[in-house]
Amino acid sequence: MINSVRLTLLAMWFGAALFFSAVVAPAAFSVLRSFALSNSGEIAGAIVNRSLSVVNIAGFIVGLFLLLTLFVRRGTQGRIAFLLESLSVALIVLGTGVGKWFIAAKMHALRVAMAIPIDQVAHDDPRRMAFNDLHGYSVKALGLAMIAALIAMTLISRRRRQ
Repeated sequence: MINSVRLTLLAMWFGAALFFSAVVAPAAFSVLRSFALSNSGEIAGAIVNRSLSVVNIAGFIVGLFLLLTLFVRRGTQGRIAFLLESLSVALIVLGTGVGKWFIAAKMHALRVAMAIPIDQVAHDDPRRMAFNDLHGYSVKALGLAMIAALIAMTLISRRRRQ
């Protein structure tokens, strides 16, 4: 029963993260830019940031739950599978936690320091370049957490069948 709950929560988070990455973020930028607003990137970024915050916090909470329940029925799983699941879940917690409380916080601080909408900041401005680098790290952190979730889902579903 507990593995069904674990798998369901993880699959729900993964689906939300995938939908955010593949639909919400690109759509927000595309739709707002179609209106040719001078600050469309700033508005889209605010929407994406708010949505990503929910995805990251949910992933962090689900990951913590998975860590706390990891040892339930541990004996039904081989040592390597257990270690892989442990590592995968830890990567979910790490990726979502770092994404939310470190990377996003630094990005927010940079946006505040720019004092004007990011669309109006020159692409060669060091703050804009740092912001773009952090965006790349954010994408990688969520991507890592999502790959780890796929691995964990596979291992949990295998354990359910045993």
